[in-house]
Amino acid sequence: MSLDLLRTFLAVHRAGSITGGAQSLGLSQPTVTAQLKNLEHQLGHPLFDRLPRGVRPTSAGNELARRIADPVDTLQGLLRAELDDSAETTVHLGGPSDFLCHQVLPALAEQIAAGLQVRTTFGLPDGLLDRLRSRSLDLVISSTRPRLPGLRAVPFYDETFTLVAAPRWAGSADRLNTIPLIAYADEAPIIRRYWRTVFNTRLTRTPDVVVPDLRGALATALAGAGATVLPTYLCADPLRTGELIRLADPELPPLNTLFLTTGPDPSPTTMAVRDHLLRGSRQRWI
Repeated sequence: MSLDLLRTFLAVHRAGSITGGAQSLGLSQPTVTAQLKNLEHQLGHPLFDRLPRGVRPTSAGNELARRIADPVDTLQGLLRAELDDSAETTVHLGGPSDFLCHQVLPALAEQIAAGLQVRTTFGLPDGLLDRLRSRSLDLVISSTRPRLPGLRAVPFYDETFTLVAAPRWAGSADRLNTIPLIAYADEAPIIRRYWRTVFNTRLTRTPDVVVPDLRGALATALAGAGATVLPTYLCADPLRTGELIRLADPELPPLNTLFLTTGPDPSPTTMAVRDHLLRGSRQRWI
Protein backbone atom coordinates (compact mmCIF):
# COMPACT_ATOMS: atom_id res chain seq x y z
CA MET A 1 0.00 0.00 0.00
CA SER A 2 1.35 3.41 -0.99
CA LEU A 3 2.62 5.72 1.74
CA ASP A 4 1.11 8.61 -0.21
CA LEU A 5 -2.38 7.14 0.23
CA LEU A 6 -1.89 6.84 3.99
CA ARG A 7 -0.51 10.38 4.20
CA THR A 8 -3.54 11.67 2.33
CA PHE A 9 -5.92 9.73 4.60
CA LEU A 10 -4.26 11.14 7.72
CA ALA A 11 -4.33 14.70 6.38
CA VAL A 12 -8.07 14.48 5.68
CA HIS A 13 -8.73 12.77 9.02
CA ARG A 14 -6.88 15.53 10.88
CA ALA A 15 -8.40 18.37 8.88
CA GLY A 16 -11.96 17.05 8.97
CA SER A 17 -12.48 17.80 5.30
CA ILE A 18 -11.14 16.88 1.90
CA THR A 19 -10.51 20.54 1.11
CA GLY A 20 -8.49 21.05 4.29
CA GLY A 21 -6.50 17.88 3.72
CA ALA A 22 -5.74 18.92 0.14
CA GLN A 23 -4.53 22.34 1.27
CA SER A 24 -2.23 20.87 3.93
CA LEU A 25 -0.66 18.55 1.35
CA GLY A 26 -0.51 21.10 -1.47
CA LEU A 27 -2.63 18.84 -3.71
CA SER A 28 -5.79 19.48 -5.68
CA GLN A 29 -9.09 18.38 -4.21
CA PRO A 30 -9.84 15.92 -7.06
CA THR A 31 -6.44 14.27 -6.49
CA VAL A 32 -7.16 13.79 -2.77
CA THR A 33 -10.65 12.46 -3.51
CA ALA A 34 -9.24 9.94 -5.99
CA GLN A 35 -6.57 8.79 -3.51
CA LEU A 36 -9.17 8.27 -0.77
CA LYS A 37 -11.35 6.21 -3.12
CA ASN A 38 -8.31 4.15 -4.07
CA LEU A 39 -7.49 3.47 -0.42
CA GLU A 40 -11.08 2.59 0.43
CA HIS A 41 -11.17 0.23 -2.54
CA GLN A 42 -7.99 -1.51 -1.36
CA LEU A 43 -9.30 -1.88 2.19
CA GLY A 44 -12.79 -2.90 1.13
CA HIS A 45 -14.74 -0.49 3.33
CA PRO A 46 -15.43 3.26 3.62
CA LEU A 47 -13.21 5.41 5.81
CA PHE A 48 -15.34 8.56 5.85
CA ASP A 49 -18.96 9.56 5.70
CA ARG A 50 -19.39 12.52 3.36
CA LEU A 51 -21.28 15.39 5.01
CA PRO A 52 -22.68 18.62 3.52
CA ARG A 53 -19.66 20.34 5.06
CA GLY A 54 -16.59 18.18 5.50
CA VAL A 55 -16.30 14.49 6.30
CA ARG A 56 -16.77 12.31 9.40
CA PRO A 57 -14.54 9.27 9.96
CA THR A 58 -16.23 5.90 10.13
CA SER A 59 -15.26 3.57 12.96
CA ALA A 60 -12.91 1.86 10.52
CA GLY A 61 -11.43 5.24 9.64
CA ASN A 62 -10.80 6.14 13.28
CA GLU A 63 -9.21 2.74 13.90
CA LEU A 64 -6.93 3.09 10.87
CA ALA A 65 -5.85 6.59 11.98
CA ARG A 66 -5.08 5.29 15.48
CA ARG A 67 -2.94 2.47 14.12
CA ILE A 68 -0.94 4.32 11.46
CA ALA A 69 -0.53 7.88 12.76
CA ASP A 70 2.65 7.35 14.75
CA PRO A 71 4.38 5.02 12.24
CA VAL A 72 3.57 7.27 9.28
CA ASP A 73 4.74 10.41 11.12
CA THR A 74 7.94 8.63 12.17
CA LEU A 75 8.62 7.41 8.64
CA GLN A 76 7.98 10.87 7.25
CA GLY A 77 10.51 12.30 9.68
CA LEU A 78 13.09 9.69 8.74
CA LEU A 79 12.59 10.33 5.04
CA ARG A 80 12.97 14.08 5.53
CA ALA A 81 16.14 13.59 7.57
CA GLU A 82 17.56 11.23 4.93
CA LEU A 83 16.88 13.73 2.17
CA ASP A 84 17.95 16.86 4.01
CA ASP A 85 21.61 16.75 2.95
CA SER A 86 20.94 16.37 -0.77
CA ALA A 87 17.84 18.60 -0.67
CA GLU A 88 19.98 21.48 0.58
CA THR A 89 21.82 21.65 -2.74
CA THR A 90 19.24 20.25 -5.18
CA VAL A 91 16.72 22.28 -7.18
CA HIS A 92 13.98 20.65 -9.24
CA LEU A 93 13.34 22.83 -12.29
CA GLY A 94 10.38 22.67 -14.66
CA GLY A 95 9.74 24.50 -17.91
CA PRO A 96 9.75 24.37 -21.72
CA SER A 97 12.42 21.97 -22.96
CA ASP A 98 14.03 24.36 -25.44
CA PHE A 99 14.24 27.27 -23.00
CA LEU A 100 15.64 25.18 -20.15
CA CYS A 101 18.25 23.50 -22.35
CA HIS A 102 19.22 26.47 -24.47
CA GLN A 103 19.14 29.21 -21.86
CA VAL A 104 18.63 28.26 -18.22
CA LEU A 105 21.00 25.35 -17.71
CA PRO A 106 23.97 27.14 -19.33
CA ALA A 107 23.23 30.14 -17.09
CA LEU A 108 23.60 27.87 -14.03
CA ALA A 109 26.91 26.34 -15.14
CA GLU A 110 29.04 28.07 -12.49
CA GLN A 111 26.61 27.16 -9.70
CA ILE A 112 26.54 23.53 -10.86
CA ALA A 113 30.32 23.43 -10.96
CA ALA A 114 30.33 24.75 -7.38
CA GLY A 115 28.05 21.95 -6.13
CA LEU A 116 24.47 22.83 -7.10
CA GLN A 117 22.45 19.79 -8.21
CA VAL A 118 19.68 20.30 -10.75
CA ARG A 119 16.86 18.00 -11.83
CA THR A 120 14.81 19.10 -14.83
CA THR A 121 11.26 18.30 -15.92
CA PHE A 122 9.87 19.35 -19.30
CA GLY A 123 6.20 20.04 -19.82
CA LEU A 124 3.33 22.46 -20.30
CA PRO A 125 2.45 25.13 -17.71
CA ASP A 126 -0.66 23.56 -16.15
CA GLY A 127 0.97 20.25 -15.28
CA LEU A 128 4.21 21.84 -14.10
CA LEU A 129 2.42 24.35 -11.88
CA ASP A 130 0.37 21.56 -10.28
CA ARG A 131 3.63 19.79 -9.46
CA LEU A 132 5.09 23.02 -8.09
CA ARG A 133 2.12 23.42 -5.79
CA SER A 134 2.43 19.82 -4.60
CA ARG A 135 6.16 20.48 -3.93
CA SER A 136 7.54 17.91 -6.37
CA LEU A 137 9.10 20.84 -8.25
CA ASP A 138 10.88 23.82 -6.70
CA LEU A 139 10.98 26.32 -9.55
CA VAL A 140 8.94 26.55 -12.76
CA ILE A 141 9.36 28.74 -15.82
CA SER A 142 5.83 29.23 -17.09
CA SER A 143 4.61 30.83 -20.31
CA THR A 144 1.37 31.82 -18.55
CA ARG A 145 0.92 33.82 -15.35
CA PRO A 146 0.03 31.34 -12.59
CA ARG A 147 -3.34 31.78 -10.89
CA LEU A 148 -3.07 29.01 -8.29
CA PRO A 149 -2.94 30.05 -4.63
CA GLY A 150 0.39 29.60 -2.88
CA LEU A 151 2.49 30.31 -5.97
CA ARG A 152 4.59 33.44 -6.46
CA ALA A 153 5.48 34.50 -9.99
CA VAL A 154 7.73 37.28 -11.23
CA PRO A 155 8.15 38.33 -14.87
CA PHE A 156 11.38 36.80 -16.11
CA TYR A 157 11.91 37.08 -19.84
CA ASP A 158 10.05 38.42 -22.88
CA GLU A 159 10.28 35.99 -25.79
CA THR A 160 10.01 37.60 -29.21
CA PHE A 161 9.06 35.46 -32.19
CA THR A 162 10.05 35.49 -35.84
CA LEU A 163 8.93 33.63 -38.95
CA VAL A 164 11.91 31.86 -40.50
CA ALA A 165 12.81 29.41 -43.26
CA ALA A 166 15.88 28.20 -45.15
CA PRO A 167 17.20 30.44 -47.98
CA ARG A 168 15.58 28.19 -50.60
CA TRP A 169 12.28 29.87 -49.61
CA ALA A 170 13.56 33.42 -50.21
CA GLY A 171 11.03 35.58 -52.01
CA SER A 172 8.18 33.40 -50.84
CA ALA A 173 6.65 35.90 -48.43
CA ASP A 174 3.88 36.66 -50.92
CA ARG A 175 2.91 32.99 -51.15
CA LEU A 176 3.06 31.89 -47.52
CA ASN A 177 0.11 29.58 -48.06
CA THR A 178 2.27 27.39 -50.29
CA ILE A 179 5.19 26.93 -47.88
CA PRO A 180 5.04 23.84 -45.63
CA LEU A 181 4.57 24.82 -41.99
CA ILE A 182 6.47 23.29 -39.08
CA ALA A 183 4.63 23.60 -35.77
CA TYR A 184 5.07 22.78 -32.10
CA ALA A 185 1.63 21.15 -31.83
CA ASP A 186 -1.28 20.15 -34.05
CA GLU A 187 -3.13 23.31 -33.02
CA ALA A 188 -0.06 25.38 -34.01
CA PRO A 189 -0.65 27.96 -31.24
CA ILE A 190 2.60 29.89 -31.82
CA ILE A 191 2.08 30.15 -35.57
CA ARG A 192 -1.61 31.02 -35.21
CA ARG A 193 -0.77 33.83 -32.83
CA TYR A 194 1.89 35.12 -35.23
CA TRP A 195 -0.56 35.12 -38.14
CA ARG A 196 -3.17 36.94 -36.06
CA THR A 197 -0.74 39.54 -34.71
CA VAL A 198 1.44 40.20 -37.77
CA PHE A 199 -0.85 39.47 -40.72
CA ASN A 200 -4.12 40.35 -38.96
CA THR A 201 -5.73 37.18 -40.23
CA ARG A 202 -6.57 33.69 -39.03
CA LEU A 203 -4.37 30.78 -39.99
CA THR A 204 -6.66 28.38 -41.83
CA ARG A 205 -4.10 25.68 -42.59
CA THR A 206 -3.00 22.71 -40.56
CA PRO A 207 0.74 22.26 -40.05
CA ASP A 208 2.64 19.94 -42.35
CA VAL A 209 5.12 18.87 -39.65
CA VAL A 210 4.44 18.68 -35.90
CA VAL A 211 7.37 18.29 -33.50
CA PRO A 212 6.79 18.98 -29.78
CA ASP A 213 10.18 20.59 -29.24
CA LEU A 214 11.16 23.90 -30.80
CA ARG A 215 14.71 22.64 -31.27
CA GLY A 216 13.24 19.98 -33.55
CA ALA A 217 11.29 22.65 -35.43
CA LEU A 218 14.54 24.59 -35.84
CA ALA A 219 16.42 21.56 -37.17
CA THR A 220 13.61 20.79 -39.63
CA ALA A 221 13.57 24.37 -40.90
CA LEU A 222 17.37 24.41 -41.25
CA ALA A 223 17.11 21.32 -43.44
CA GLY A 224 14.84 23.26 -45.80
CA ALA A 225 11.54 21.50 -45.08
CA GLY A 226 9.52 24.69 -44.66
CA ALA A 227 8.79 27.68 -42.44
CA THR A 228 8.26 27.94 -38.71
CA VAL A 229 7.85 30.56 -36.00
CA LEU A 230 10.60 30.48 -33.36
CA PRO A 231 11.71 32.58 -30.41
CA THR A 232 14.57 34.76 -31.55
CA TYR A 233 17.02 33.40 -28.94
CA LEU A 234 16.75 29.98 -30.57
CA CYS A 235 17.38 31.05 -34.16
CA ALA A 236 19.69 34.07 -33.69
CA ASP A 237 22.85 32.21 -34.78
CA PRO A 238 21.47 30.66 -38.01
CA LEU A 239 19.93 34.03 -38.90
CA ARG A 240 23.33 35.66 -38.42
CA THR A 241 25.11 33.06 -40.57
CA GLY A 242 22.44 33.08 -43.26
CA GLU A 243 21.36 29.48 -42.71
CA LEU A 244 17.88 30.90 -42.04
CA ILE A 245 16.10 33.98 -43.34
CA ARG A 246 13.19 36.00 -42.01
CA LEU A 247 10.05 35.77 -44.12
CA ALA A 248 8.50 38.78 -42.38
CA ASP A 249 9.94 41.73 -40.50
CA PRO A 250 7.15 43.38 -38.49
CA GLU A 251 7.81 46.61 -36.60
CA LEU A 252 6.43 45.02 -33.42
CA PRO A 253 7.04 41.26 -33.40
CA PRO A 254 4.82 39.10 -31.17
CA LEU A 255 6.18 38.50 -27.70
CA ASN A 256 5.32 36.31 -24.75
CA THR A 257 6.36 36.86 -21.14
CA LEU A 258 7.84 33.95 -19.21
CA PHE A 259 7.32 33.88 -15.45
CA LEU A 260 9.74 32.50 -12.87
CA THR A 261 7.51 30.81 -10.30
CA THR A 262 8.18 29.45 -6.82
CA GLY A 263 5.92 27.30 -4.69
CA PRO A 264 5.01 27.31 -1.00
CA ASP A 265 7.95 27.84 1.38
CA PRO A 266 10.80 27.76 -1.16
CA SER A 267 14.17 26.64 0.20
CA PRO A 268 17.13 29.04 0.44
CA THR A 269 18.79 27.16 -2.43
CA THR A 270 15.71 27.59 -4.61
CA MET A 271 15.58 31.31 -3.87
CA ALA A 272 19.30 31.66 -4.60
CA VAL A 273 18.82 30.02 -8.02
CA ARG A 274 15.76 32.16 -8.72
CA ASP A 275 17.59 35.38 -7.81
CA HIS A 276 20.61 34.38 -9.92
CA LEU A 277 18.40 33.80 -12.96
CA LEU A 278 16.60 37.10 -12.42
CA ARG A 279 19.90 38.98 -12.17
CA GLY A 280 21.06 37.26 -15.34
CA SER A 281 17.95 38.21 -17.27
CA ARG A 282 18.39 41.86 -16.25
CA GLN A 283 21.97 41.72 -17.51
CA ARG A 284 20.67 40.23 -20.77
CA TRP A 285 22.51 36.93 -20.55
CA ILE A 286 19.60 35.49 -22.54
